[in-house]
Amino acid sequence: MIDNLEESLGIPRGARIVVAMSGGVDSSVVAVLLKNAGYDVVGITLQLYDHGEAIRREGACCAGQDIYDARRVAEAHDFPHYVLDYEDRFKQSVIDEFADAYIEGQTPIPCVTCNQTVKFKDLLKTAHELGAEALATGHYVQSQSAGNKRSMFRAADPDKDQSYFLFGTTQDQLNFVRFPLGGMTKSAVRQLAADYGLSVANKSDSQDICFVPNGHYADLVAKLRPEACTPGDIVHIDGRVLGRHDGIIGFTIGQRRGLGVSVGDPLYVVKLDPGENQVVVGPREALAIGQVELSDFNWIGDVQLQEADGLECAARIRSSQPPRPALLRVEDNTVTVELIGGEDGVAPGQACVLYESEKPMAQVLGGGFIAKTQSVAAIGSEIQTRKPALTMEAFLQ
Repeated sequence: MIDNLEESLGIPRGARIVVAMSGGVDSSVVAVLLKNAGYDVVGITLQLYDHGEAIRREGACCAGQDIYDARRVAEAHDFPHYVLDYEDRFKQSVIDEFADAYIEGQTPIPCVTCNQTVKFKDLLKTAHELGAEALATGHYVQSQSAGNKRSMFRAADPDKDQSYFLFGTTQDQLNFVRFPLGGMTKSAVRQLAADYGLSVANKSDSQDICFVPNGHYADLVAKLRPEACTPGDIVHIDGRVLGRHDGIIGFTIGQRRGLGVSVGDPLYVVKLDPGENQVVVGPREALAIGQVELSDFNWIGDVQLQEADGLECAARIRSSQPPRPALLRVEDNTVTVELIGGEDGVAPGQACVLYESEKPMAQVLGGGFIAKTQSVAAIGSEIQTRKPALTMEAFLQ
């Protein structure tokens, strides 16, 4: 691993690299790996929150116990470690936005926001100020040099790939950040941790949304925004009022259980309407979405975005599923993605991440947040009138 590390990083040994240390096994291995390879390592941990149970709770990160764990690794392997208090910044940029998005009937992904703001913006700035040649993280994603820039690819371990959460990484950020674990499996990383004698070798992985102590998102939103718990109607897509709810924050698109209403056939949440304070339900087929419009779109592909209209690619709507066939459409600065075959349970606020193909370790082209959706039925005839799609090979010729 160490033998070809200098070549894969594109940074000469002896250079300073700041390592973002969450206190977990992955970032700890990155720091020690780089230290042993001869780099001038500086570990930095961001204290993002520290509420009661987060200090001892399994699956937390960036809180009390994790800071202590990161510090122990740094002391044992003789490199400097600093803790930066970013609690206020994290609350404003991540937690408050998370709560506000839920009120708007969206399904937010705070890990993406955290990477875009606190980690790959503020921390990257700190790394520059410290004279570092790069910022290294424990994310499972790969980057490779391509001329005068770097490109992002899915991790070698598909079960641990985190590219879905990093689609917002700009080209400038990607050129500066390194992901030493992207070509490794999780089991290999834990073995390295054991070989290094790290105290965190068997530590549990952090959960996706670290600042929700019990996993009950609606409870957190209700605490931060009590006005969100306003009762309203549960309405069928045909207009019938079927019942009442205690606040739309308690529901998600695609939800079937716990609706408290029945019409004989199974019902699913197909829409959340914050303007009317309604939870709209319908049959399963009403969940099928054929097209999404994206906001805050970030493009890191090899061609200009405007040239990519009609590109055959693959889209990932959820981090837990592999990329699936899609078409990228770009018109008048509006980015839409046609989901070939449709996707169920797609909600505004979710991310849609685009890849070169469905293949393992495919290149990441970019992505955005879902702003609008169209059902499969609504766009069926429209697709037939669109200009033909082109393959990646055709775009790169």
